[in-house]
Amino acid sequence: MRQSILGLSALALAAVSAPAFAQDEPSDGFTITGSAAVTSDYRFRGVSQNQENFAIQGGFTLAHDSGFYVSTWGSNIDFGHVGEGSAEIDLIAGYATEFTPGWTIDGGVTYYWYPGNDKGTDFDIVEPYLAVSGAIGPVKTKVGVAYAPDQNSLGDSSAVYIYNDNNAAIPGTPFTLKTHIGYAKSDSFLGGPDGDAIDYMGGVDTSWKNFTFGIAYVNTDWKGVKNAAGADGAVVFSLTAAF
Repeated sequence: MRQSILGLSALALAAVSAPAFAQDEPSDGFTITGSAAVTSDYRFRGVSQNQENFAIQGGFTLAHDSGFYVSTWGSNIDFGHVGEGSAEIDLIAGYATEFTPGWTIDGGVTYYWYPGNDKGTDFDIVEPYLAVSGAIGPVKTKVGVAYAPDQNSLGDSSAVYIYNDNNAAIPGTPFTLKTHIGYAKSDSFLGGPDGDAIDYMGGVDTSWKNFTFGIAYVNTDWKGVKNAAGADGAVVFSLTAAF
């Protein structure tokens, strides 16, 4: 089963959490953007998806001026068991629009696909999401919720994830501070050993041309099994190229 705290695809620490995309010139109302990244550990909701080892990730988005978009993103994974597959591919469709100057609402659905699983267990997850983002002074902020209804991969349980992301540029420097906090609740193991869990992150990014280097400290409040589950505190490095 997926060994993470369930929620919106990817906090991936500059690459892990949702991919960062550059802007291309639009054509007929459509824009195609993408990214490629390497990270020292694929952390999703604070939990390692690859045994605390390096991961290579990438994705692209096709967006229309109307606000509709489709996206895909992938990473290598390792849940520590033979036959469970070695890749995660996220397929996303949504709609985003500015509902008031400077503030955007974004909603859609993510399908988490795990090809190569030959153990006969259903790992795939379907999860709708909704988020609001904007700026409060110099701080760009985002508040979102992701809800996965009852499904086989969750042991016929549902799961909800609520989170807040913030980032702010340090004036006169090439650095941007970033923070994240999330709360997961589920009757399945995805809610952590106690049925609910908190994950948090603090770090800094710096960019040069279309490259972004990030460093962040990630941790959770998982009890007991947090080290074995890859939910312990760690410093994670990432390098992302947007195109």
